[in-house]
Amino acid sequence: MERIETRETLPTIWEVSDAMWGNVFLPLLSHLDPPSRMGRPRIDQRKACDGIIYRLRTGCQWNALPREFGDDIRVYRTFRRWESQGIFDTLWAVLLYSCEDLGGVDWQWQAAEGCLGKARGVPKKGRKSNASAKTRPTVARRASRKACLSRAAADRLLFASREPMATR
Repeated sequence: MERIETRETLPTIWEVSDAMWGNVFLPLLSHLDPPSRMGRPRIDQRKACDGIIYRLRTGCQWNALPREFGDDIRVYRTFRRWESQGIFDTLWAVLLYSCEDLGGVDWQWQAAEGCLGKARGVPKKGRKSNASAKTRPTVARRASRKACLSRAAADRLLFASREPMATR
């Protein structure tokens, strides 16, 4: 009879641990998303990060975020800023390398969980289009982007994130 190895189930991640924040997130955000010298001060990055994790884990609407994460629109704006700056891609590469040190990465096979949103800007067949109505275009750039990285792609991403901001 074959013995089946069972692994201990890890707890669900609802927030970033202190060690992960101090060793991974804070240095990355300090370099890629430094605070602006002008304008309104940003919300606490750690609360925003925990709010983003909560939103992505639960699938709730942004305006249904618990108040402990701060103002929902500011958490959403932080999410959009980080997404547009490629911070999540760089973070994914950093986490892959951290897990590789522990022997937990198979570079030939990876999976990233994702979810699909509403397709906006696509008219239904058979309906007349109102040419004057503005519709939001679909987000083809993000939808077609690879969710998983090869080792070479992770290397390029990490190298690019280490370049001084002035040379970008």
